[in-house]
Amino acid sequence: MLNHRRSRTAFPLAALPLDPASPEPLHRQLCDRLREAILSRQLAAGTRLPGTRTMASELGVSRNTVLNAFEQLLAEGYVTGKVGAGTYVTCKLPEALLQVNTNDEPRPTLTDPRGRNLSQRGQSIASVEVCERHLPSYPCAFRPSLPAVDAFPLPLWARLVARRWRNPSIELLTYGDSGGYWPLREAIAEYLGPARGVHCQPEQVIITAGSQNALDLVARLVLDPGDAAWIEEPGYRGARSALLGAGARLVPVPVDTEGLNVAAGRALAPSARLAYVSPSHQYPTGAVMSLQRRLELLEWADHADAWIIEDDYDSEFRYAGRPISALQGLDRACRVLYVGTFSKVLLPSLRLGYLVVPADMIGAFVNACTMAHVHAPQVTQAALTDFITEGHFSHHLRRMRTLYAERQQVLLEAARQHLDGMLELRPNETGMHLVGWLPNDCDDQTVTYQALAHQVYVRPLSADYIGPPQRRGLVMGYAAVNNDDIHAGVQRLARALSAR
Repeated sequence: MLNHRRSRTAFPLAALPLDPASPEPLHRQLCDRLREAILSRQLAAGTRLPGTRTMASELGVSRNTVLNAFEQLLAEGYVTGKVGAGTYVTCKLPEALLQVNTNDEPRPTLTDPRGRNLSQRGQSIASVEVCERHLPSYPCAFRPSLPAVDAFPLPLWARLVARRWRNPSIELLTYGDSGGYWPLREAIAEYLGPARGVHCQPEQVIITAGSQNALDLVARLVLDPGDAAWIEEPGYRGARSALLGAGARLVPVPVDTEGLNVAAGRALAPSARLAYVSPSHQYPTGAVMSLQRRLELLEWADHADAWIIEDDYDSEFRYAGRPISALQGLDRACRVLYVGTFSKVLLPSLRLGYLVVPADMIGAFVNACTMAHVHAPQVTQAALTDFITEGHFSHHLRRMRTLYAERQQVLLEAARQHLDGMLELRPNETGMHLVGWLPNDCDDQTVTYQALAHQVYVRPLSADYIGPPQRRGLVMGYAAVNNDDIHAGVQRLARALSAR
C-alpha cells in the first residue's frame, strides 16, 4: 500500500501559470504544468494534491477545468487515487523519467531548434529562427505578417468552394498538373500584367504552397553548396532560411532609403550566383527600390550570369497612387524569378503562392514541384480561380487598401498620444506593418519580452540582421488588428516601455 503524505503539497500554485488568451484549453495547460512539476520532482512521489475546489479557487478557473486535468493525469498514470477522495502523485513513475540531468550540456527539449545528428546544411537551417516561438498564430496587437482575416468574405468563399465540390470535374479529383491548375495560372497571368507590370504567359506561372515554398524551390534549383547569395540587410528571415537550406553562402548587403545597395553588393561579392530583393516594399524597413538601383541590379545580374529573386509579398497594398511596377517588368535578360503570395492578400491558411519563371525554366520548376509536393489542393485552386475571374479579388483588394490605410492612421495617432519620446513611428504608403524606432540606448530584444509580459506581440528589428544591427526597432503589424485593439495594444506597450 502506498504510504501517502497526508499533508497538502507545499508546491506553490502560482508556479502553474495559465494563459486564458492562449488557444490551448485551460485544462490541458494545467495538466501539462502538473506533469512537468511531477517529472522535475517539484511535486514528490506520494504528495497529496490540493482538492479540486481549492485548486480551482486559487487558480481562478472552474472546477471542471481542474477535474479534467486530474482525470487526464490519472489516465496517464502520473497520479493515483480517486478524484474527490484524495489525489496523490504516484510512487510508480519509472526512475528514468525522474532522472535529473547533471551534465554540462543543455538537455534537448521538444522545442530545441538545434536538433541532433544534423548535416552541416541542416545545422545552418536550424540556426535561423524564421518566426519567434512566443508569437501567437492568431491576430493580436501587433502580430506582424497577418492580413485582416476578420474582413475576409468567408460566406462568399464558402459558396465558391461548395459550388466546386457539388459538381467537380474529373480533373479536380486527380493529382492535377504539378505546375498548378491551368485556369488559375491563366487568371494570375492576366492579373499580373496590368496590376504589377509583370510580363508573362500562363505557362510561366508555377503555383506553389505559399511564398516560402517558392523561395525553397528557387534556391534548390539555381544554387550549389557554397554559392554566394546576396540578401538584404536587414531582411526577411524566411528567405535566409531557404538560401541556407540550399547550402548558400549568405552575403548581407545593406539596405538604405533606395533599397538594396547594389554597389555594396558588387564590392562584397561581385560573382554572386543570386540576389534576393523585395524592391516594391522592402521587408522590414519599407524602403522602395529606386529606378536607378533596379537598373543597376539587372545590369549586374546579366553580366554576372546571376539570378534575382523578386519577393513581391504585399505591394498590392499601396495607399497613395498606383502600386510600384515589378522589377520583373524591366528585365530584358530573363534573370528575374518573381514570387507572389495569396497568404498576405487573402488568407494564410490557403497556402497558395506562385512563381513566374523564364520560359526556358518552366520544365525544371514543374519537375521540382513534382518532387517536392506534386501540387497545391486542386479544389482550393479552382475556387481561387473563380474568386479572381468573377471580380471578387480586385474588390477585396480595394476594400483592404482602405481598411489598412485607416488602421495605419489609427496606430500612428495612438502612438502619438501614448508613445511620444519612447517609440518613433513614421507613416508608410505601402504594406501591413510599420517599424517603431527605439532610442539608441534600448535593446529591442529586451523590449520585445517586456512587451510580451504586457500581452503585446512585436518583432525585434535586430533579429532581421545577420551582422550587428545598425539601429534598434520593433516591427509592428497593424493589418489584422481592429481599431479598439490597436488603441489598447498601444497603451499596454506604453506601460511596458515606461517600466524599463
